[in-house]
Amino acid sequence: MNLFARAIAHVDPLASGPALDPALRVTLNFHPDRVSSASGGAPVLASLARERVYSSQFVTGTSNGGLTAYPGGDRWNWESRIFGGAYDEAEPRFRPVYGGLNFRGRPSGAAPRFGSAHFRLTAGAAARATYCYPDSAAEPRDFGTARRMGLIAIASADVPRHNLDDYIEAHVHGPVRIDGDVEGLVLDPCYRGTDVEVAAELLPCPVEWHRGFLLRVEAMATHPDFRGPEIVELGQRIAVDGWLDPRVIGEAAAAGIHDPQALKYVWHYVAKFGAPR
Repeated sequence: MNLFARAIAHVDPLASGPALDPALRVTLNFHPDRVSSASGGAPVLASLARERVYSSQFVTGTSNGGLTAYPGGDRWNWESRIFGGAYDEAEPRFRPVYGGLNFRGRPSGAAPRFGSAHFRLTAGAAARATYCYPDSAAEPRDFGTARRMGLIAIASADVPRHNLDDYIEAHVHGPVRIDGDVEGLVLDPCYRGTDVEVAAELLPCPVEWHRGFLLRVEAMATHPDFRGPEIVELGQRIAVDGWLDPRVIGEAAAAGIHDPQALKYVWHYVAKFGAPR
């Protein structure tokens, strides 16, 4: 039994419920204008166009959540527990990639907290994934596989703190190839006519557009307790003509003068409160 099968076999007895609806899709949300340290600082999409494989943070060294993918780090420990040690001795390139099961049918993907863009994977990729609710960072006790997917009922009945946390986390086992496992790349319209669109057209998958995220700083200021008044102030400083969208935040990240963690929290405001343009 290979390590992918071992990992799924460890999770399957922990799961319950009916089989996964084959019409549902896993999405991988990410920021398309960020750079990857593993590719010498190249933009994410340019790296994907070259490599044709979507890799985990153990390979890329980047993350839109916590960056703890190293032996003894939180991500390493979570995977060891969830997958019964299947990946403990594995090379980084064999580790699963993380996404969400888009059972809510959101045009922006299952987990926009991790980025405005997403890859929509094939039914075959969803079939070789394992799932948990809530996020693996919360030490979940409820799990799912394609054979046993009771998580949708659990997640639907739950009332999370906000809609950034209401996704079913997916772990896709085996290489995720852009030219075989991806049905489409879905982008925010703020990237039309930019280098992001140019890079996206080099990928061997269709490019689509969702309705977009757009937030006025005045609306952001009405929720100072969400991520803190200092994050509201940062959003006001980087906004263009009083507006925030993924491209504006990406340009602020590229400037390299702001705390990446703080910019992540600015994005959380846009993802939660931003309206379609």
